Amino acid sequence: FKLINAAQVQRLRRIHQLGLAVLAYPGADHSRYSHSLGVMETARKMLAQLGLDGPISEEDQTLCLCAALLHDLGHGPFSHVFERVGGITHEETTQSILNDPSSEVHQILRDHDAKLPAALARFMGGHERRGFLHDIISSPLDADRFDYLLRDNLHTGSRYGNYDLEWLIHALSVDPASGRLVVNWKGLSAVENYLQSRHHMYRNVYFHKVVRSAEGMLLLALQRARRLAVQGRLQWPVRDDPVLKALLGQRLTTAEFTELDDVSMLHCFKTWSSSEDGVLAGLCRGLLFRRLYKTVDLSDLPNDGDFAAKAAAARSAVTAAGGEAAYDLFVDQPNDSVYGDVAADGNPMGRGILVRDANGRVADLADISPIPAALHRRLHFRRIHVAAAFKAAVLHAIQT
Repeated sequence: FKLINAAQVQRLRRIHQLGLAVLAYPGADHSRYSHSLGVMETARKMLAQLGLDGPISEEDQTLCLCAALLHDLGHGPFSHVFERVGGITHEETTQSILNDPSSEVHQILRDHDAKLPAALARFMGGHERRGFLHDIISSPLDADRFDYLLRDNLHTGSRYGNYDLEWLIHALSVDPASGRLVVNWKGLSAVENYLQSRHHMYRNVYFHKVVRSAEGMLLLALQRARRLAVQGRLQWPVRDDPVLKALLGQRLTTAEFTELDDVSMLHCFKTWSSSEDGVLAGLCRGLLFRRLYKTVDLSDLPNDGDFAAKAAAARSAVTAAGGEAAYDLFVDQPNDSVYGDVAADGNPMGRGILVRDANGRVADLADISPIPAALHRRLHFRRIHVAAAFKAAVLHAIQT
């Protein structure tokens, strides 16, 4: 409870779980705070189930629950898009907060056990693998994925990401040979449904054209703001403001990072919307008032070479029509593989879900179920997003 009330955790109330997806799904305004609580509770349920196989020490349970609660501490405003511009990674930032004696999180952990902050940082950083405990935090069947699929499904109202979490947890066990999580035979259908839900959520929610258009415009706005800041032409924020320091890739203290959230970025967008720089102002007004770039979907093109040629033609068309191709258009090729990576020959790689079959043998899910093979083809979209004023010119260029 002390950790939940720490400033670094409470900051997550002001970070949207799905960033700008709220522009496509009005109900998707839930936070990383509620998600973090959900991950911790899901991890608690998983520990309770796995404890039926044998006792789990209080120390290990504390380590796992703390990791579940604190796994998103390092996420910046609008999450991954902001990280790309500032050159930060949320994993490294999380570990920095855990190890910083000035952070409330570190002090609370240290008061409980002086060794806990360092042990937790090692555990969350993957430097200390602990079998099924690590699987609960980071694996194809971790508490993070279990929670965000159901939570995002609920708040978007998509109904694509629903699956039977209760039964899936009920079917979890520990494989004595490897010490890893294993799904008992009775949970086979539940884990198959879980993978299908993940596939549909990426196709219909996370890769939704409106979501991707907004994220692309956000990236362009931040890149433009960074360029102006480097040139000394960004009117706001003022020197030493955490937003400015983050844009410039400067290291932030934990206190400064705690001030950095969606609210501070939205204030910047409102200020920048009247900027003397027309590019930055236009992008920010588009984000504030949902005047998003239009999408030309070319996913049916047979290869990336054809798409590159179409994209080049589109850029030329924007330039010829008086636009600025670097900011009035961007190409987008989101992709995801539901069950591990895909090799050049098209076969699944990185298998990781273990299943105990009806005869008690433990094998990879892909060797037992047809679902991984059916889903192994990587989701891959090819899209051009363009300012509305230039869409007609782009359509004409790519069709000729």
